[in-house]
Amino acid sequence: MRLPLPRDKHDTQHAQELIALSWEELRPAMPQILEWVQDANWPVAAVLLPYLAGIGPRLAPYIKTVLASDDEQWKYFVLLGIVRHSPKLAFELGGELNRLAHAPTIGELEEGVAEVAREMLGH
Repeated sequence: MRLPLPRDKHDTQHAQELIALSWEELRPAMPQILEWVQDANWPVAAVLLPYLAGIGPRLAPYIKTVLASDDEQWKYFVLLGIVRHSPKLAFELGGELNRLAHAPTIGELEEGVAEVAREMLGH
């Protein structure tokens, strides 16, 4: 099955079609789908972020990949737009959140990633 991945950051029609699909249909393309939330200001991100937050802990392996990347802005948007709205997902990401909160890189400090992680951990 060919998924209706967005063609550009304004392609909210395809984003809407994506969120109508089941987890099993979306799972193989989750790395590509998460790329569309690299900037929460993109119109497609506004459609996808609430949906992704609702997936919960099943998203953990894919979020771990984002949190291990060098894209601090992407980490920030994923934490704020997805993880913060899913306590079960945050629990699954406890080790990553602890690392971000207590041993952040300079970039993670500068982009506010460490601060968001600390807030999510209740520090």
